[in-house]
Amino acid sequence: MNQRVEILGANIDRARKEDVLEGIFRMIVAGERGYLCTMNAALLMQMRRDEHLARCVQRARFVVADGQSLVWASRLLQQPLPERVAGIDLIDPIAERAAREGMGVYVLGATAEVCRRMAERLLATYPALRVCGHADGYFAPAEEPARVQAIAASGAQILFVAMGVPRQELFLERNWDALGVAFAMTVGGSFDVLTGRLKRAPILLQKIGLEWAFRLAQEPRRLWKRYLVTNTQFIALTGREFLRSRPWQRSP
Repeated sequence: MNQRVEILGANIDRARKEDVLEGIFRMIVAGERGYLCTMNAALLMQMRRDEHLARCVQRARFVVADGQSLVWASRLLQQPLPERVAGIDLIDPIAERAAREGMGVYVLGATAEVCRRMAERLLATYPALRVCGHADGYFAPAEEPARVQAIAASGAQILFVAMGVPRQELFLERNWDALGVAFAMTVGGSFDVLTGRLKRAPILLQKIGLEWAFRLAQEPRRLWKRYLVTNTQFIALTGREFLRSRPWQRSP
């Protein structure tokens, strides 16, 4: 599956949701390991400023276009991605397949209350699923080794990490060898939405690329800089790259 294209300096898998799901479980069954990073405009812009973060993301086994703006940019720059693959839309299919395959999952991130509710939601939705443990994402650096040890000792094959950009990506890369899971995925604020603490944008807003505006309206103080500043930077960067490539002047 891992055919990657370069979009504004970031390598992203050219894949549909079904391809990603199949690739994940093919990897696990084969006894291999890897993590998945969900790419959006905010993460891409941070990667351009932080070489360490960029290396962490590009080492991932899977890198998917979580933001619709990336899909649009890929088409404008003539490196088309087939569709948006949102991390929030992968959680349930992964959990459902894990329940059928007898694989355990671990839930890490968000507040203790939200994390607990996320674990309960998974169990209620997929009774056969083994939820091997859960822990909130608000821990000090000194507490990180204990979190990692607990995950490794749980016996989980799959780990969902919801600690926000870039903390979740750096956590995975830094602790990957010690975590012991076969597969992990960064999911940002998905637990808050799936447990009902926050609402998800209507389908229409998702399709026209305005899910970020819906999120911003719910948490303006926390997200204004991430969305308004980084989105503006992303649009400007895409425009510059489009003009630089000048596709209308290429020889036939």
